[in-house]
Amino acid sequence: MEGALQIECNDCSSHVAKSRQKVVQAINSAMYTDIFSGCELEEKERFRSELDGVIESILMGQRVVIGADFNGQVGEGNRGDEEVMGKFGVKERNLEGQIVVDFAKRMDMAVVNIYFQKREEHRVTYKSGGRSTQVDYILCRRGNLKEIRDCNVVVGESVARQHRMVVCRMTLMVCKKKRSKIEIEKKTKCWKLKKEECCAEFRHKLRQALGGQVVLTDDWESTAEVIRETGRKVMGVSSGKRKEDKETLWWNEEVQDSIQRKRLAKKKWNMDRTEENRQEYKESQCRVKREVSKAQQKAYDELYTRLDTREGEKDLYRKRTTDAIFALRILMEKYRDGQRELHCVFVDLEKAYDRVPREELWYCMRKSGVAEKYVRVVQDIYERSRTVVRCAVGQTEEFKVEVGLHQGSALSPFLFAIVMDQLSEEVRQESPWTMMFADDIVICSESREQVEENLERWRFALERRGMKVSRSKTEYMCVNEREGSGTVRLQGEEVKKIQEFK
Repeated sequence: MEGALQIECNDCSSHVAKSRQKVVQAINSAMYTDIFSGCELEEKERFRSELDGVIESILMGQRVVIGADFNGQVGEGNRGDEEVMGKFGVKERNLEGQIVVDFAKRMDMAVVNIYFQKREEHRVTYKSGGRSTQVDYILCRRGNLKEIRDCNVVVGESVARQHRMVVCRMTLMVCKKKRSKIEIEKKTKCWKLKKEECCAEFRHKLRQALGGQVVLTDDWESTAEVIRETGRKVMGVSSGKRKEDKETLWWNEEVQDSIQRKRLAKKKWNMDRTEENRQEYKESQCRVKREVSKAQQKAYDELYTRLDTREGEKDLYRKRTTDAIFALRILMEKYRDGQRELHCVFVDLEKAYDRVPREELWYCMRKSGVAEKYVRVVQDIYERSRTVVRCAVGQTEEFKVEVGLHQGSALSPFLFAIVMDQLSEEVRQESPWTMMFADDIVICSESREQVEENLERWRFALERRGMKVSRSKTEYMCVNEREGSGTVRLQGEEVKKIQEFK
């Protein structure tokens, strides 16, 4: 894949997608290949004619962005061509480069790369042997130049042999569509049955609705509907509006009442800004904070008590790894309060990025469902990668790098996550008994023997595929440790024991 180009947008428009589809239909593989190299003159002319026709068929109000290897140098300077290009090109213009400039003039487009003053290293898009030049360009409508924030070559990120990645950053201003309201099912507020007076009222109303019958009829559907209707009348129903995903387990009537009083005080102060009204508003703010604090503490106390029950255990697993840290905190608090042992091993991988085997990376990508064309793109990025080591006495000769992920690449964290997800598939448990944070892993268990066994399973699963568990950085912690509970060992070597872990 030659001359690959990347465009980053902070916003997007449906016009961009439609225009791009039309261009792609005509250019097809030319977006990522050398457009003119190795072709007969007749074939070149036919392609240029088709490209002109496609661009002309797109309405002027629509955005068009073309990125390709045009195999031509537009050159340094822009005398006479100021309307379509800047002056920060590379070397002198050749015949193929003049064709690019002429195309930009005909289509009222601009060559984006040339407008930004960069070091030559960040302008050169093609490098082979002792030859370096600029042949990969991004073109856009002249009217959209104001949306271009930056354009440069990313040094060290080759997407094909000899060619470097060109990155263009754009900010597209589009009108936001008004979100349509999403109605969700209205639910009966059954939580009100926790209050004795509401529960008593519900029983009384239900007996009246059933005609005072003690024995229910055989028609369960009718009876169930009577119960549901009585519940809706006594307890009320939710609004049916979508709410943000916020932590509101502490919300109660006292908090609602204090918030309502604060709103009234604020409204009163807005209408009459006297010192008395201001003081009343400040006191209501303080009252809300106190009520919220009390409600939160009460809710967490009830939560910890509930976690000791079977229903509480189910609640613990309801949220997955997106809330893993909070789950871990609840788990530790639960075991501390219950005076029960909890064993945790914090596993650290040794030089995690540097040890990822390339063959394992291709395998894990395919197993995760990544399309083969993207696997080949990543393979092209990593093919024939070389580096040098710089030290106090100088710089070494170039040598091959055949293992590990590229340091500093924006793609590497995603690739590492794919690898870890596949390597740990057989040994991974539900949160919070297993949690993963990048290259750090937390393993929890109620017994030292079990956590030691799990640690060995993790070690085997990772090290047989090329990764290595760090013996020096992996740590073990026990909550509510009883005397003589022992230590955890990894292949006969004692794991460092700690009292707390950040």
